[in-house]
Amino acid sequence: MEKIAFFGLGNMGGPMAANLVKAGYSVAAFDLNPTALALAQEDGCTPCESPLQAAEGATIVVSMLPSGAAVKSLYLEEEGLLNHLAENTLIIDCSTISAEDARLVNEAASERGLLAIDAPVSGGTAAAQAGSLCFMCGGEEAAVDAARAPLQAMGAKIFHAGGAGAGQVAKICNNLLLAIHMTGTAEALQLGVDKGLDPKVLSEIMMQSSGNNWSLANYNPYPGAMENVPAANGYAGGFTVALMLKDLGLAMDAAATSASSTPMGALAKNIYQLHGASEENQKLDFSSIQNMFRRPAGGLTW
Repeated sequence: MEKIAFFGLGNMGGPMAANLVKAGYSVAAFDLNPTALALAQEDGCTPCESPLQAAEGATIVVSMLPSGAAVKSLYLEEEGLLNHLAENTLIIDCSTISAEDARLVNEAASERGLLAIDAPVSGGTAAAQAGSLCFMCGGEEAAVDAARAPLQAMGAKIFHAGGAGAGQVAKICNNLLLAIHMTGTAEALQLGVDKGLDPKVLSEIMMQSSGNNWSLANYNPYPGAMENVPAANGYAGGFTVALMLKDLGLAMDAAATSASSTPMGALAKNIYQLHGASEENQKLDFSSIQNMFRRPAGGLTW
């Protein structure tokens, strides 16, 4: 069996690693969180005590980490993986980081005779579990082609956006729009509820009308309007407010460097910044932005 070293076993990475095992790969996994590592072991991964132990003998490396700093630490530091991987090893970084950081890793890998792509994902935890993620890839065409088999074990759609860093640009544009239509969906649903409508009925109406969007149809933020989404589970799990704020920060940084106008994105970031002012809220799924608009006894929550 071809060996894959997998790094980052959170809400997204854990199911992705499990799907690679199901596809017949031997997966050596590492995570700083022992609970996540134990769950990965239950899914058939081999737990490792260090990144270097996981990478030993691997022909493919997959990382799903929370920040650019974590990615650069894993690959670029003196004891980083790039100094220890065999030539022609394929690196697939599925983290959402800046395009600049992605290009830095790609260039360093290329200098050492390695193949590397940035391949951030979309689809959420449900798609990660189902193996139906969308991958947005940046890098040389040969490297993207080499990555298709493991990517197909974890996802249903693979796009080659362009050169190194292009996958990250596509991802931050996607998540900018996601934040905008999630906040708009929450606002519209709350208006209907405040005027006496059932949120489930209103959602069904809007899904068949011009207001339909992914957040409304697949990730409804109003409790009781949809089953099997974070809103039905106290906004636990899923894609956290903290991660959405990170991605919106990346989008605003990108807009600044390209002199792009993003007023809607800036407003969405400010709303999420208000919502994420408490550590408790930062741990909730990003659809919990609904709570910014809900009216408990005594008035608005903000």
